[in-house]
Amino acid sequence: MASPNKTYENVAELLRNLPERISDVVTAWAESAPNQLALVDSGGTLTYGQLAQRVAAARTWLHDSGVRPGDRVMMVSENCRPFVATLLATAALDAWPVLVNARLSASEVDAIWKHCGARRVLFSTSVSPQAREHAKRHGASVHELPGLGQVMIGPLQPEAQPEPIEAEIGDRVAALIYTSGTTGLPKGVMLTHRGLLFVAAVSARIRSLTPDDRLYGVLPMSHAVGLSVVLLGSLISGATLFLAHRFDPVAVLTALQKERLTVVLGTPAMFSLLLDYAKLKGFQSLRFPSLRILSSSGAPLQPAVKSQVESLFGMALHNGYGVTECSPNISQAVVGEVRTDTSVGRVLPGVETRLLNAQGKEVAEGEVGELHVRGPNVMKGYYHAPEETAAAIDAEGWFNTRDLARLENGNLFIVGRTKELIVRFGLNVYPAEVEAVLNAYPGVARAAVIGRSVEGTKGDEEVIAFVQLAPGCSLAEAELAQHAAQNLASYKRPSQIRFVPTMPLTANGKVIKGELAKLVENPETR
Repeated sequence: MASPNKTYENVAELLRNLPERISDVVTAWAESAPNQLALVDSGGTLTYGQLAQRVAAARTWLHDSGVRPGDRVMMVSENCRPFVATLLATAALDAWPVLVNARLSASEVDAIWKHCGARRVLFSTSVSPQAREHAKRHGASVHELPGLGQVMIGPLQPEAQPEPIEAEIGDRVAALIYTSGTTGLPKGVMLTHRGLLFVAAVSARIRSLTPDDRLYGVLPMSHAVGLSVVLLGSLISGATLFLAHRFDPVAVLTALQKERLTVVLGTPAMFSLLLDYAKLKGFQSLRFPSLRILSSSGAPLQPAVKSQVESLFGMALHNGYGVTECSPNISQAVVGEVRTDTSVGRVLPGVETRLLNAQGKEVAEGEVGELHVRGPNVMKGYYHAPEETAAAIDAEGWFNTRDLARLENGNLFIVGRTKELIVRFGLNVYPAEVEAVLNAYPGVARAAVIGRSVEGTKGDEEVIAFVQLAPGCSLAEAELAQHAAQNLASYKRPSQIRFVPTMPLTANGKVIKGELAKLVENPETR
């Protein structure tokens, strides 16, 4: 079990002092500092006092639109002020916000709509062309929210039945988020008010957020990290959040300069785009006096990206780790610690972890095991999937992440997925280790490794690597294979290296390895 950070030992007190609902994060600041700027987007600004008024008005509108406690309200959205206000208003009604990224395909959106049984569907059409297309398909009508602008709302579904309401407010569902489906069909993850607020408060304290902070909100708030760490973490701290519905390197750098941003949280893919832009423009160094924290999450951080970003900005790029089912943070880098590796930081205070081997026994320090988590951040369960919930969370409340990890001096390292473990000549090969070596080679934009069964053997696999090259780069397979041979034990070396024009990715930038497995069956793919 990881040791808690001494700064945050009194987790029980933190839990006692959390707001009851996620919608309550605005209340205290609206009363004590109503003129403090809360939200900024391309359409305007809202102070905490104004945001509280808009949430109250949206709550009344939703109630008058037939939304009841326990109803699912699907929100097909991108980051903007109308989304934030209607999200908090839905939670204030004790209805369930079902958060859906507007960039999903029509079939993906409709599958979630059918599964969750939404009473109403809202579309953030003011900033998202994709949301407008989805709204048209659903026969939605335009509604003007005073002080916020237009949203579209789908027809009332009278057959939708509300879910029972928990007696304890903190145990009620505050958000239903469907997983990305990299390892199977998406599942609806039920996150509670207490779980989301716990992660928001702890992550904000680790970063020492105050009302003086100005955060960049580009991570999708339809995903757990954007919702809890960025949105709720900002609002619970009284900080100002600059909402962006799309990532654009020029816009980020402009905001850093003009708005004096203090905290920027992004994905590795976003930071890679920043590096590409800086290279294109010939920028060797970027310095912003107000900026104090850069942080990466949502996907594995490549060592080369980390070191290049740190060189460009002259400051540490912190790392973190989580899964949707844990609201989502499990670990987070300690601000002020500079690391040259890609540790995902220390386990959050108040969260327990254990690493188990294939026999269910805890492994020793430094050894790899399957990561299990227990704490207030763990989900309520999967919606309408009791068997899958029971398979993920045991009777003692331990959630199995299915990720392989190791602990070194209290720092957590993610090695890979249990399903992705490759057994070669009876020895374990962790894809992340091979990927790190390949990603470090000049010209490699992204590498992903999977295993393939060897015909005529029992349980033996070979290592197959897929590589996407940086724009304008050419590289021979033999050259990269030689690099791998120099840096990996023989059993870890790829049997085959296959170049692909683009890597299949989720919205958060994670490689969809199931798609790569399909490519193995096609020998013509180069």
